[in-house]
Amino acid sequence: MDYILVGIIALLGSGLTFFSGFGLGTLLMPVFALFFPIDIAIALTAIVHLLNNLFKLTLIGKKANIKTVLRFGIPAILFAFLGAYLLGTLTDIKPLYIYSIADNVYQITVVKICIATLLIFFSLFDLIPRLKRLEIDTKFLPLGGALSGFFGGLSGHQGALRTAFLIRARLSKEAFIATGVTIACLIDISRITIYAKDLWQLRNDLNYTMLTTATLMAFIGAYFGNKFLKKITINTIQIIVGILLIVFSILLGIGIL
Repeated sequence: MDYILVGIIALLGSGLTFFSGFGLGTLLMPVFALFFPIDIAIALTAIVHLLNNLFKLTLIGKKANIKTVLRFGIPAILFAFLGAYLLGTLTDIKPLYIYSIADNVYQITVVKICIATLLIFFSLFDLIPRLKRLEIDTKFLPLGGALSGFFGGLSGHQGALRTAFLIRARLSKEAFIATGVTIACLIDISRITIYAKDLWQLRNDLNYTMLTTATLMAFIGAYFGNKFLKKITINTIQIIVGILLIVFSILLGIGIL
């Protein structure tokens, strides 16, 4: 039953988030956390996330806009280190509110509210017709990369901000997804190198059968997501992204994510 649950979440998560560019880790980590301590759950999620992005890279990576990857990705990686550094400083700031549901404790923090507010703002550009026609000038891509990387390093939530900027960057639907996947791979590789020591120490505790199951099911989800890509329009992707951004930001703002 454990493997079935993890496999289904990995399959659906990978397929549904193929178009949005974010969300697989958000869905998968809590499921892993049902069966393992949080450090092992994070490690398993990071591995599946990286392997799935590498697989998606083989499916659609050649469509990536390299100029956008460099202009967005390099600031993202650099500012991720800055965000991670500041994380240690901001951990002393007390949560604004703490509450519990079914023995689970949730915290509303300043950082999460800031990210949630940004995401709701960007989601409006994908859902309101008049705002949909507005495009982000490519000169702002480094700023988007810096924000995405900074908040990613600070709280781990960088995928949604990355998508919010890239969806407005005048890319085709194929280039949008491929560019996001390429940037995600770069960030995944950089964070895995940081996790490497912990992963090595946890190597005897990792459930390799469950890890393999989740990875293979995520591959299948990505494969079928790529098949459906030919049948949808960039407008459909914008709507999917906008809705998911709002849902994600609300859950983040109230401390559930």
